[in-house]
Amino acid sequence: MPDPILTTDLARELYAVARDLPLISPHGHVDPALLADDQPFGDPARLLIVPDHYVTRMLLSQGIPPDRLGVPRRDGGPVETDPRTIWRLLATNWHLFRGTPSRLWLEQTFRTVFGVETPLSRDTADEVYDAIAARLREPEFRPRALFERFGLEVLATTESPTDDLARHAKLIADGWAGRVISTFRPDDVVDLEREDWAINVARMGELAGQDTGTYAGYLDALRRRRQDFIAIGTTSSDHGHPTARTVDLSKEDAAKLYDRALHGETTPADAETFRGHMILEFARMSIDDGLVMQLHPGASRDHNRALFAAHGRDVGGDIPQPTNYVHALRPLLEAHGMDPRLRVVLYTLDETAFSRELAPLAGGYPALFLGAPWWFLDTPDAMRRFRETVTDAAGFYNTAGFVDDTRAFCSIPVRHDVARRVDASYLASLVTQDRLPFDEAAETMADLAYHLPKRIFKLDKEGTP
Repeated sequence: MPDPILTTDLARELYAVARDLPLISPHGHVDPALLADDQPFGDPARLLIVPDHYVTRMLLSQGIPPDRLGVPRRDGGPVETDPRTIWRLLATNWHLFRGTPSRLWLEQTFRTVFGVETPLSRDTADEVYDAIAARLREPEFRPRALFERFGLEVLATTESPTDDLARHAKLIADGWAGRVISTFRPDDVVDLEREDWAINVARMGELAGQDTGTYAGYLDALRRRRQDFIAIGTTSSDHGHPTARTVDLSKEDAAKLYDRALHGETTPADAETFRGHMILEFARMSIDDGLVMQLHPGASRDHNRALFAAHGRDVGGDIPQPTNYVHALRPLLEAHGMDPRLRVVLYTLDETAFSRELAPLAGGYPALFLGAPWWFLDTPDAMRRFRETVTDAAGFYNTAGFVDDTRAFCSIPVRHDVARRVDASYLASLVTQDRLPFDEAAETMADLAYHLPKRIFKLDKEGTP
């Protein structure tokens, strides 16, 4: 049995290899306006609580509605606006976060980003709030200054083809050295079940200068918008579908389905077929224009309908569901899985699929890579289980490194640090079992933290246009 003291010492040595490497953040949801405008953050509550659905979700589970945490309502109704009241509410209920990654990330953010060592509690709420608020008034804590201090080499945000990309254009025009790129996320013009689908498609057509009244025009608009994204540095697309299903329709059948959608005549089954078919279309586009495809299937989006009705999308109402990959991905893989021009990074919320389906698939098709554990799985324990379950069949080099996938800008360095510690611990265990020499473990450590995500997401090219 490995000596636990030796394993710990080796883990510290391996962690030191990656600790100060630059951060590659190839997928996330930070608002680009944050860095384009570079205005001081408003207050600790609106920075660290209001937009963090990990935090608001836990409090909702204990009967504290998002209204009391300042989360805006869809109907414009009243919500708590006093940031200190919101902060005190979190501090009073801090015990709810014991053992959770949310507590780990927040405490690490308090300490390593803001230099606040005082533990948060009901009694220290104002002290911690005032200390962070004071930091936020300093020039060193404006967004661009923090970007540089965090050691971010590249940060990818996520935008729809209905976005005019003005914030990214401003970042480029400013000549700031920080590399902020976008990710092409077409879900709102692909998902026929969205109430605003037709409006979004029309908006995309306007931006692309294409008539989207036909399926051919719709595809041309998507291609044009992809080129607009590529022009401001985009290297990947992202697709968040309920399932992993892929379908290869004929052009005629796809056109008929699209026409029915424009006339509001489709069913949920039609919507699922169209989503699955568009994955094949996007794969073909990626082969042509080089964008890396990211697939995020398996979330039952906005499962809490009351939460969605009150506050809209992306406020913590998603629930994982079982996901079939072997059969669902077969049409995609049969058509393009062996094509060296295609690169697909696949994520899951179904942890049971890692060893049974995903690792063998990534080990069997050159086009497939495994994305980091995501949403409910981006925790220290789940990241460790990920390495233990996928390495046997997929190794390290069919995985794509760590992806923070966060809206919480100040948590980015903390999340990467946690991932690096987990990988260091796992690699150390291999060394103590005589399964991997230390020098190879050190090389692997640097690859997982930095070189792999940079290569797989095609971020080797320095700078943006």
